[in-house]
Amino acid sequence: MCYLLTWALLSHCNLGIESKAVGYASFYADLFHGKMTASGEIYDSTLFTAAHRELPFGKWVIVRRRDNGRSVKVKINDRGPFNMNRNIDLSKAAAKELQMIEEGVIAVELEILK
Repeated sequence: MCYLLTWALLSHCNLGIESKAVGYASFYADLFHGKMTASGEIYDSTLFTAAHRELPFGKWVIVRRRDNGRSVKVKINDRGPFNMNRNIDLSKAAAKELQMIEEGVIAVELEILK
């Protein structure tokens, strides 16, 4: 009975998550503010957006720091990063929320939402 209850609770908690991935995040340089993204949107460093090589535009992702658990929800609106050792490029606002400005690149877990 306890097993079934635990499974039901875990299943309920994960209903909104399509998949997960781990990797590294970086963030956009200031010079990209105001430039057009691959989706056609203008990049605004104050919004919670990100670039990913494969996820569809408009997809929402929770990015969580692996070292301290801080997280932020971002919308994919661009392609990148072009450094193959990184999985996602975050807007400056998202990077500030994760407190990663000084580090530049951090280990993250991505929760791709349905």
